[in-house]
Amino acid sequence: DEIFLIRKYFKVFFPSFRCETCSEEEAKYRCPRCMKYSCSLLCVKKHKLALSCNGIRDKTAFVSVNEFTDLNLLSDYRFLEDVGRTADAAARDLSVHRPTTNKFINYLRNRARRHNINLKTLPIGFTKRRENSTIFNKKEQKFYWHLKLVFPHCHAEYTLKRVPEDKTLTDILKPYIDPVESDPVVCQRLKIYTMSPQSDVQILMKIENRRQNSIRYNELDASRSLLDNLKDKVIIEYPTLFVVLKTLKNDMVVLGQGKHIFISCYAILRYFSWINNN
Repeated sequence: DEIFLIRKYFKVFFPSFRCETCSEEEAKYRCPRCMKYSCSLLCVKKHKLALSCNGIRDKTAFVSVNEFTDLNLLSDYRFLEDVGRTADAAARDLSVHRPTTNKFINYLRNRARRHNINLKTLPIGFTKRRENSTIFNKKEQKFYWHLKLVFPHCHAEYTLKRVPEDKTLTDILKPYIDPVESDPVVCQRLKIYTMSPQSDVQILMKIENRRQNSIRYNELDASRSLLDNLKDKVIIEYPTLFVVLKTLKNDMVVLGQGKHIFISCYAILRYFSWINNN
């Protein structure tokens, strides 16, 4: 009788739900983000892909007074604690409070010039100027770059902060396109890259100060450091690297390759002109 009453109690207060992905098995999990029920890890992954859900609970989601419980109160309290810790960390971060005077900007430019890097900055108020977190560590005598990675084939962008100048491009890309070391969520989004051989991956950087109808890109060496790849180049605020696949079509013309194409087309036109005249 006691077991029967316990089972009845659980059915009343803890009703069972079907998996909202396969609609076959009884649900075992509930997504903290979208509150969907799932029965297995496979269904959890399927629902994340189908709904573009990251599975992370929205701490700022609205909860009505009638539905507000002690758990919600505890959640809000912890959220405020997290905000306090983040604010305290920001207050201690020197890069946030670094000087924005011309003296600091000129210092960065001069340091970059010593490495044969033509670093240019934008006026205060521009987005790239606000985003830029590049610093030069006097003690270590090296740059820590603000870096943006663009994956055009997946329409994805990632921003990296404090990237040391001596880190190779291969190591920088490992958390994104390496089949073993990349983050599972990022790996899924950049699947076309992780499934391609490393020899097909090409890293490009736009050449600045060119006309809009004559945009060209420099191909970078993934085995060399970020500093080596930035030498003898113009950088506006911070480097933006485009990661493309050689096997897929793109509109980016690499410096040197476009010239050969132009010469070939010119030679073909001269050939047909010679045939017509003779």
